[in-house]
Amino acid sequence: MTKLHALIFDVDGTLAETERDAHRGAFNDTFAEYRLNWYWSEELYGELLAITGGKERIKFYLDRYLPDYPRPDNIDQFVAELHKNKTARYNQMLVKNPIPLRPGIRRLLEEARREGIRLAIATTTSLENVTSLLEYSLAPHSTHWFDVIAAGDMVQAKKPASDIYHHALNELKLDANQCIAFEDSYNGLCAAKGAQLCTIITVNDYTRHENFKSAQLVLNHLGEPDLPFTVLAGDASGASYIDIAWLQQLVL
Repeated sequence: MTKLHALIFDVDGTLAETERDAHRGAFNDTFAEYRLNWYWSEELYGELLAITGGKERIKFYLDRYLPDYPRPDNIDQFVAELHKNKTARYNQMLVKNPIPLRPGIRRLLEEARREGIRLAIATTTSLENVTSLLEYSLAPHSTHWFDVIAAGDMVQAKKPASDIYHHALNELKLDANQCIAFEDSYNGLCAAKGAQLCTIITVNDYTRHENFKSAQLVLNHLGEPDLPFTVLAGDASGASYIDIAWLQQLVL
């Protein structure tokens, strides 16, 4: 019998709804500071989320939507500067107005710790962003809850490539069949499944219409005893919230 050893979580959209009002707002505020006539509406940002990584997203935006924008010779340096500024703004937002964790996240993390199940992060967002979200939305010093935080540019290829998950598994020194991944997007699902991980999807407003056919289960959130989840695809076997006992059944 295979025993569940670790849970591996994506961050943005999975742990908390950070994209629309935090990341998007930080991008727009940065563009305004640099006097750029750029604005990412909610609808446009939903399209841009198909590109993982903030620097990559800016470059894609220029190529797709502003092909005539005059590029400086040091375009990579300019984009990196914009993204650094945006990251600082995002982290200031989290300090002033912490973003609530999604239903079931805190409960499941705390239960995993009690049960001796290891925790890990696998995300394309920066390590600084992960740290701020955990410290201000979960608990002070909660980065120490996680044995591995695989983030940002620690690997060459970002999601949907599976590099970040392979990196996390290598750091955990575990096989994929001993772990379960939690994601919210098609790109994240591709990354996790590319590493052969059983994957649970919790959709959000930006991702609910994406293709999750290869996921073990697709939910609106992880659920609470007094706030049952809605099953969008897959078989929850009568459960109304995800707990460690239920997850253990997935790796048998």
